[in-house]
Amino acid sequence: MALLEAIQGPRDLDKLSSEQLIELAAEIRAYLIPTVAKTSGHIGPNLGVVELTIALHRAFDSPKDTILWDVGHQSYVHKLLTGRRDFSALRHAGGMSGYPARAESEHDVIENSHASTALAYADGIAKAHQVRGVTDRQVVAVIGDGALTGGMAWEALNNIAAAKDRPVIIVVNDNERSYSPTIGGLAEHLATLRTTQGYERFLEWGRGMLGRTPVIGTPLYEALHGVKKGLKDIVAPQGLFEDLGLKYVGPVDGHDIAGMEAALRRARHYHGPVIVHAITRKGEGYPAARNNVNDQLHQVAVDSDPETGQPLVPAGKSWTSVFSEEMVRVGAERDDVVGITAAMLHPVGLAKFAEAHPDRIFDVGIAEQHAVTSAAGMAFAGLHPVVAIYATFLNRAFDQVLMDAALHSAGVTFIADRAGVTGNDGASHNGVWDMSIFQVVPRLRIAAPRDGAQLRAQLREALDVGDAPTMIRFSKGAVCADIPAVAKAGAMDVLRTTAGTELAPDVLLVSVGAMAGVALDVAERLADQGIGATVVDPRWVKPVDPAMLMLAAEHRLVVTVEDNVRVGGVGCVVAQILRDAGVYTPLRDFGVPAEFLDHANRGEVLERIGLTGQRIAHEVVGLVAGLSNGLGGGPGANGADAAAANAVAANGAATEVSANGAAPKVTTL
Repeated sequence: MALLEAIQGPRDLDKLSSEQLIELAAEIRAYLIPTVAKTSGHIGPNLGVVELTIALHRAFDSPKDTILWDVGHQSYVHKLLTGRRDFSALRHAGGMSGYPARAESEHDVIENSHASTALAYADGIAKAHQVRGVTDRQVVAVIGDGALTGGMAWEALNNIAAAKDRPVIIVVNDNERSYSPTIGGLAEHLATLRTTQGYERFLEWGRGMLGRTPVIGTPLYEALHGVKKGLKDIVAPQGLFEDLGLKYVGPVDGHDIAGMEAALRRARHYHGPVIVHAITRKGEGYPAARNNVNDQLHQVAVDSDPETGQPLVPAGKSWTSVFSEEMVRVGAERDDVVGITAAMLHPVGLAKFAEAHPDRIFDVGIAEQHAVTSAAGMAFAGLHPVVAIYATFLNRAFDQVLMDAALHSAGVTFIADRAGVTGNDGASHNGVWDMSIFQVVPRLRIAAPRDGAQLRAQLREALDVGDAPTMIRFSKGAVCADIPAVAKAGAMDVLRTTAGTELAPDVLLVSVGAMAGVALDVAERLADQGIGATVVDPRWVKPVDPAMLMLAAEHRLVVTVEDNVRVGGVGCVVAQILRDAGVYTPLRDFGVPAEFLDHANRGEVLERIGLTGQRIAHEVVGLVAGLSNGLGGGPGANGADAAAANAVAANGAATEVSANGAAPKVTTL
């Protein structure tokens, strides 16, 4: 590792010969493979950009020149070349982020790991340079062919291409993949540029794709027809980019450092928008990755075998795998159920469904907004789409969920995978906003299963709803053992009760989804202090079951526990419903603070923000003591009863609370 150890910053690359640069690339791979296998992280994407990153830092002067990484999970090599060599705690508490991080280095700009954003950033930075009269620096955006399927990328291209004298260099890292193989018209076009197999194939793509592009489609198609530009466009269909107003360089072998550097240096002298098309191979230099047909080891788990990339200790059954198995069962029973994924077939658990029903799966690319509205169209035409997207990415399609699905009462089921605190991927991957963001959507119903059995049951319940959208949110990682209910309260499950004990019903603990185990731990700790607690799982957190009113009225304190931000979360909604019904039992909500959470494993993050049984129980004991000292009312002090529940059903809150009148009493199972 002699060469790598000598790299303190990008300019140290200038001292190396061509042969040494090739040796450095080998050292980087030899360092990353065992290191990332130990810590976990994105190995396949980083091995694919080793030479490309070396060439970038040779051709440009970061941080004076701004290098932007779209998504950013392929920035490990960039980190190494900018002086960050300690990967021992990568993605762990106190260690380096798995994405660019401004706190780590002046060489990092975009911390957001959401795809298709870099070109808009580049456009904005270039515009700022122009306004301020800055002419001595470059703006370079590295974006994958997968991220180019996102609408934001094309919106940015439209603006970048409009300014012929505003320099922006777009490096397309074309490895034919996002997580899985890239699909769609753009992917076919890039394949044409790779292979140049003839005019007719490209013209067919142009006729179909560009004809659907507003304003510029028809003129571009006519230009590409070759009538005006002659033989050059027949053998080199890069004319598409040139007719957009973008210079085109390539295709270039992204694993040829010298060739890549030459192409980048050529691009920087155009003084306008230019695309450098680099062909790379995900997982290059690592047979275990290259031979992995699913995602070429896009990401490996903690403590994986460096030889195979597989975990040394098999992980337990995951929430995603439970969903995956149930979708296959449902698909065999109902031919109207279809699956939609946004370039993440395997990560969201739809691969097995795709194998069983290949004609009923749709991968729309990194295009969450399109996924939602397309699903609404499918629902109108008689299907029941299941749209599976990471919770943090589903936020991007809020307007489509609101205006295209909910407004039109579309029977679409949204699966918010990786909801709640996810941990190691950091701030932008935590799915802690979904229950707040989508709480305001009329007609939408939201389920938060506590275990695998509930996930299976609630998926089927959601699919039985044909006149409104539904959402099911579940966590990342291993699913807990099934937690049986001991009683029912309306449609809610009671997980623990004071019935049959000497303890009074002091505290109503409302556990949301995967926090059921924490809530039960709190109840156990309270019992040790002589405080009785009823633990209830609402199952469906939107709308609130009217049985919640009766239970709240029968307790001295209501406590909600959720791994969603407190602002606008389930706790806020329950408090509002109680107030509307005239139930004034004090309520304390525990959840995620409205802040961006640093990377660490899920347990460490929950401990840091106080979402553990010990921390919650300690505070609740103090609250109950305050009530006993006359700081609050006792059970029933607010005078709420079944009439209050009926009042809710009769007022403006009824549509979000109940359609069936008074709340039923708790029924022992």
